[in-house]
Amino acid sequence: MTQTSFDRSTPMAPFGAWPSPVTTAMLTESPPGLREPGSNGHDLMWVESRPREAGRYVLVMQTPEGPRDVTPTPFNVRNRVHEYGGGSWAANGDVIVFSNFADNRLYRLDGLGSEPRPITPEGPLRYGDLQLDFANNRIVAVREDHSAPDREPKNTIVVLDLDASNVDGGTVIVSGTDFVSSPRLSRDGLRLAWLTWNHPDMPWDGTVLSWATLSKDSVLGDPQVVSNGAGESAILPGWDRKDRLVFVSDRTGWWHLYRLDADGVQFQLTEGEVEFGVPLWQFGASTWTELAGGTIVTAGTADGTWRLGSIDPSTGALKLIALPLTTLSEVQPHPDGRRVIVKAGSPQESSGLIVVDPTSGAWEYVKPPISDRLDAGYVSIAEPVSWATPDGATAHGFYYAPTNQDVETPSTELPPLIVETHGGPTSASASTFDLGVQFWTSRGFAILDVNYGGSTGYGRAYRERLNGAWGVVDVDDCASGALALADRGLVDRDRLIIRGGSAGGFTTLAALAFRDVFSAGASYYGIGDLEAMALDTHKFESRYLDSLVGPYPEAIAVYHERSAIHHVDRLNSPMILFQGLEDKVVPPSQSVTMAEAVRARGLPVALLTFEGEGHGFRMAETITRTLEAELSFYGQIFGFTPTDDIPLLPIDNLPG
Repeated sequence: MTQTSFDRSTPMAPFGAWPSPVTTAMLTESPPGLREPGSNGHDLMWVESRPREAGRYVLVMQTPEGPRDVTPTPFNVRNRVHEYGGGSWAANGDVIVFSNFADNRLYRLDGLGSEPRPITPEGPLRYGDLQLDFANNRIVAVREDHSAPDREPKNTIVVLDLDASNVDGGTVIVSGTDFVSSPRLSRDGLRLAWLTWNHPDMPWDGTVLSWATLSKDSVLGDPQVVSNGAGESAILPGWDRKDRLVFVSDRTGWWHLYRLDADGVQFQLTEGEVEFGVPLWQFGASTWTELAGGTIVTAGTADGTWRLGSIDPSTGALKLIALPLTTLSEVQPHPDGRRVIVKAGSPQESSGLIVVDPTSGAWEYVKPPISDRLDAGYVSIAEPVSWATPDGATAHGFYYAPTNQDVETPSTELPPLIVETHGGPTSASASTFDLGVQFWTSRGFAILDVNYGGSTGYGRAYRERLNGAWGVVDVDDCASGALALADRGLVDRDRLIIRGGSAGGFTTLAALAFRDVFSAGASYYGIGDLEAMALDTHKFESRYLDSLVGPYPEAIAVYHERSAIHHVDRLNSPMILFQGLEDKVVPPSQSVTMAEAVRARGLPVALLTFEGEGHGFRMAETITRTLEAELSFYGQIFGFTPTDDIPLLPIDNLPG
C-alpha cells in the first residue's frame, strides 16, 4: 500500500472526532506481523501473521529474488503447547520441520516447493520449542499430551526421528515435572540443557535448569542441576562454541547473563539494573546469541528502553552498540556468523527485522517497518513517564499526546484519555510505533500505556509488587497515572477511559468496579470472575493466581473481593466487552456473565462475540469490527460523532 493521502479540509474538530488517515484497513492490510526469526544455516527465515488469510501464520524465506513463502496454503505454522505456543519451526538447509495449528502434527519439508509430509501421528499430541539435530537425524521438542481429557495434559521433552512417522509420538527423555521448556542442544547435539518447574510456580517465579549428555541413540545421561529453582528464575539456556552453558538468571534481582565454565564455576557476564530476560509466555524467546569468534551479542532493557551490546570473549567487557531503536527482541545468529538478526522497533518505527554487524555498528532492514506509510505529522511519539503510586512506589508508562497535523487543537477542551493495560499481567508495554495506538491518537485521544507493578523489565522486586495484590496494585497504578496526567492539565478528568485485553481486561473491569476514576471501559476477553478463572482455565496458568491473589480455595474470600462480577452494585460506568468464542484461556462465559450483570444494573453496555476467534483476535474482519464498535461506543457515551463511516453500535441501556 502506498502512503496515505488525506483531505485537509477540517481545521478544527472536537477531540475524539478528528478525521484521521489511520483506517482499520491499514491495521488489517499492513505488512504481516513478524515472529520467530532464524535461519536454515544459509537463508534468513521468519514467520508472518496474515490477518487477511484468517490469521494464518506462514513460514517465509529471504531468497535472492526476495521473500518466498515456505509453507503452502492452508498450513498454519503455530502450536498450542501451553496455549501460547512458540518455537514452531526448525530448519537445516533444505530440511524444514514445522508444527501445523489445525491438527497439531509436525510436518517435514525438503526444500521450497516441496509437499509437506507429516512425521507425527494424528491425535491429542502437541509439539513446540522445536530443535533440529540434523547431524543425528532427530528432532528434540516439548510435547504436550492431551490424551486424558479428565486430567491435566502431560508435558515432556521427546526425541523424534527425522525420517520416520513416529507413530509412538516420540521417545520421552525428560518427564516427571509439571512443565518443561527450552531444550537446547550443543553444536554437536550430544549435550542437552532444559528447564523444568512445578505448580504453583510460573517460569518467572522459579525454574530448575539442568543439563545432561545425550547419546547418538537418544539416551539421556544423569542430569546435572545448574539452578535449583528456589526463588530463582533461570531461563534462556544455550551453548557457546566451547560447549559451555550460557543462561539468564534473576538471582541478583535482575535477569542477567551467566556462563557455566568447565570447572563448574558460574560466571556472571552482565551487571547493573538492566534486564536481559523476558517472561516465558511463549517458547523460542532469545535475548542473546554467540558469533563465530566467540563474541556474545545480547539485548537488555532499562527504564523501558532496550539496547544491544556485545561481550568481548577475551576481556568480558560489554560494549553498547548504537542503534536508533528502542525495542529489541528475538536475537538470533546470522548465517554468516559475523552478524545478528534482531526484531527491532522505535517510537517512530514499528517492528521490523534487522541485521546488525556488532563490530562496525552497521545495520539494515531485512523486513522494513510500516510507519513510512504515515506522515510524521500524524504520528504521536511515546514519552516515557513515571508517577508516584498510593503504596509509595513509582509506576512507569508511555504517554501519547493527540496528534494530527490537519486539525487545530480545540482551545476550550482537553482530550479524553485512554489508559492501556497490557496483558499477562507478567509482561510489559513498549514504546514501539503501533498503528493501533495511532488509530486513537490521530482521532484526538490521548493514551497512557501503563507498565504497572508486576510488569517485567524493571527487576524482580517490581515484578513482585503484584504478588498477592492483583486487582489492587495494578488498578491503583493505572488510576493514579490517569489522575497525574489530569492534574498536569494534559487530559480531561471527566473523560478517562480504561481498556485492556486478557489480564489487562481484568484490571479494566476491576478499575471500573473499585475506583471512581474512569468514565468508561473496554474489556477484550477480560477476567471478571477470578474464582471462575481458577476453576476453568488451561494448565499453564491454572495455578498462576496462587501468587497473584492467593491459593484457591483457601483465599476464596480474596477472590470474591477482587472480582468485578461480585461487585456490580459498585459499577457506575459504561463498558463494552469483546470475546472470542474459541477462547481456551479466558472462557467466553466470563464476558457473557459480566455483560448480563451490567445490563441488569441498568448501565450502558455492549457485548460483541466472534466465532472462530480464540485468545487474541487475528482475523481482519474481527479487528475491523472491534475498533469500529469501540469508537462508536465512545462517541455515543461522550457525545461526539466520529467522522468515520462506521456502523452505529447498538448499546443496551443507553439514555435517550
